[in-house]
Amino acid sequence: MDLLANLVLGFEAALTLQNLGYATLGVVLGTAIGVLPGLGPVPTIAMLLPLTYALPPESAVIMLAGIFYGSQYGGSTTSILVNIPGESSSVVTCLDGHKMARNGQAGLALATAALSSFFAGCVATVLLAAFAPTLASVAFKFGPAEYFSLMVLGLLGAVALAHGSVLHAICMILFGILLGLVGTDITSGGQRFTMGFSELFDGIEFVALAMGLFGLAEVISNAGRQDDRQLVTKKLSGLWPSRADLRRMTAPAVRGTALGSLLGLLPGGGATLSSFAAYALEKKVSKRPRDFGTGVLEGVAAPEAANNAAAQTSFIPMLTLGMPSNAVMALMIGALMLHNIQPGPQVITNNPQLFWGLVASMWIGNVILVVLNLPMIFVWVKMLSIPYRYLFPSIILISCVGVFSVTNDVFGVFLMAAFGAIGYILLRLDCEVAPMLLGFVLGQSLEAYFRRAMLISDGSLWVFVERPLSAAMLILAATIVMTFFIPTLTRKRTEVFREAE
Repeated sequence: MDLLANLVLGFEAALTLQNLGYATLGVVLGTAIGVLPGLGPVPTIAMLLPLTYALPPESAVIMLAGIFYGSQYGGSTTSILVNIPGESSSVVTCLDGHKMARNGQAGLALATAALSSFFAGCVATVLLAAFAPTLASVAFKFGPAEYFSLMVLGLLGAVALAHGSVLHAICMILFGILLGLVGTDITSGGQRFTMGFSELFDGIEFVALAMGLFGLAEVISNAGRQDDRQLVTKKLSGLWPSRADLRRMTAPAVRGTALGSLLGLLPGGGATLSSFAAYALEKKVSKRPRDFGTGVLEGVAAPEAANNAAAQTSFIPMLTLGMPSNAVMALMIGALMLHNIQPGPQVITNNPQLFWGLVASMWIGNVILVVLNLPMIFVWVKMLSIPYRYLFPSIILISCVGVFSVTNDVFGVFLMAAFGAIGYILLRLDCEVAPMLLGFVLGQSLEAYFRRAMLISDGSLWVFVERPLSAAMLILAATIVMTFFIPTLTRKRTEVFREAE
């Protein structure tokens, strides 16, 4: 009965004219940036963070969430029609989706992607509604030692699942943690790493860092890209699958949803990892594995279901534990903190309208996506002709205005520019910046919980192993570290991410 009452509360919040409008805006914008290669949910959400400052918290979170899971829908369009993934989670869809389009089945491939994503999104939302409150009640029993161990586990998990070198990922996380320590010391009140700038006394502005690392760095790295996108077909037909096609896609969509829902919970996991894992699983269980890559429907249904399910279940650890499982969730934490809302178990009890309104909006958003996506497919196809040279100046302008509106100071714009240059250099050095953002978001909390645990235990480090839950998480973290030194697993990890690139 409590769940039903909470869902009623959520739908009352989500179905207000304002929130319904922002949910629609979010999913439409998410589809659009998913369609346009070179953009993605991370830089888009980073750019829109300042604009959400003027919105009610519920509307802001509903819109940003819509952008995230909406981009998973849109990314499949370019993968299928142009063989260019609009979003990293849609890389696998190119393998069979584009082949289907070349075989005259573009409409069927697009419908398969949309319906599989819709099914996965609905199931993942049910899981969010059912399990998030339970996990939040468990989190209330966490002390400083448990939270510290959980964050260590999360950061090491992000290292294991980050692209590229493990050493690079560890360095990025440590760099992010150091950036999070800039400002006033939480205990002594002294200044740390501010270099005499009074603007840094309160720490580095999250919006400036996020927009620089993801918005400006993305613009710089893509500025020289050639506009050589060519559609495989300009006429689309068969946008509704037959009964036989529906039967064929059902089992792969169910398996992809289950796997994506699980991987979305993992630190460092998310839509991209889930889509690759679902494709690999589907190939293993198939009676015709050699057909994969030649244009089979199952190769589209499974990864598209997985990436959408992962996008929505990744909200569970972020909302209940305050643990971002990927870069987008780190940005969502930033959005909540702009509204003075601390992510964690207290979100459900202190802000029930926000939490349950978000859950309800995901159902509504998935319905809007499937209703809009297929009829508007010709609009999304037309968007593929927009040259990059028209997009990037507007992104820079929005970024500068957005940062200035939050900081009300030119220093924030210069800070964003500096992080844009740093982000570009890191991309050129094959260093993924997402672990750095996770380290920055968790850095202050990591320090705070460590200090609290030390105060409680009179300076004894044994507090982290004396408490069973904390010890279990540290053992799991140590196990993850040990896997870094197993050659077979290291090679396999490298092969997986090389295929993703």
